[in-house]
Amino acid sequence: MSLVVKNIEFTYMKKTPFERKALRNVSLTINEGEFIGIIGHTGSGKSTLIQHLNGLLKADSGSVEVDNINIAEKSKAAKSARRKVGIVFQYPEQQLFEETVEKDIAYGPKNYGVDDAGVVRRVREAMDFVDLNYVKYANRSPFALSGGQMRRVAMAGILALKPEYLVLDEPTAGLDPRGRRAILEKISRLRQSTGCAVVMISHNMNEIVQYAERVIVMSKGEILLNDVAERVFANESVLRTVNMAPPETYQLLSRAREQGLQVEGNARTRIDCAKLLLAAYRREMC
Repeated sequence: MSLVVKNIEFTYMKKTPFERKALRNVSLTINEGEFIGIIGHTGSGKSTLIQHLNGLLKADSGSVEVDNINIAEKSKAAKSARRKVGIVFQYPEQQLFEETVEKDIAYGPKNYGVDDAGVVRRVREAMDFVDLNYVKYANRSPFALSGGQMRRVAMAGILALKPEYLVLDEPTAGLDPRGRRAILEKISRLRQSTGCAVVMISHNMNEIVQYAERVIVMSKGEILLNDVAERVFANESVLRTVNMAPPETYQLLSRAREQGLQVEGNARTRIDCAKLLLAAYRREMC
């Protein structure tokens, strides 16, 4: 099964002095179980694109199909298809509205018709996933939490819906390094255990290269690159045109090659980068 975007176009504030073309003939396919990273400078169309994936925005032209169902249709099947896509936005306060954390996370499953016991189980599982202690936080107001904690509550609310396509807009923003690693590792394990696809927007190239199998580069409402991470980040000339730099590991290995070191391949992590450099030095010394 897959989520397919076909030639969508979208313009904000049409027929006004503030009219702005946000998406231009965008097409892509998100396959079951994939981990996709979306990168691009502010205003490139990333957030606008993901809002089309579950019908929050309706394209001026083109279509979005979830498991072969056009989500723009007014039917039970289309409604069910839209529910398969869960989006966690960058600013969690825009998603939170209930008086307690527990009620906020439970809202979606209740509306989906999950029974009371199932709702309680989903809330506890989702809170455990994002490392929010149920006893400590369940009855607290989500608006009394820190920015990072609010983001975790928003994520838990989406996870409680058990989406087949999980879309994350800057999920690690506001978290410390340990919190970022924990969230990304759990998202990766969730994908592996459930088979859900993950689509992640991030400005952190190091996180993207470590977790995403495929990377989409956007600029001015268009997709410039859509390929496996290794080929996208090795394409420094295109990245430079949109004022983006490859991950640290790619930059370091590129500089090493410029100095004449025969480094083979690229690395997603610092440890792998060190191994490649060590292997290249050893070959040079022989």
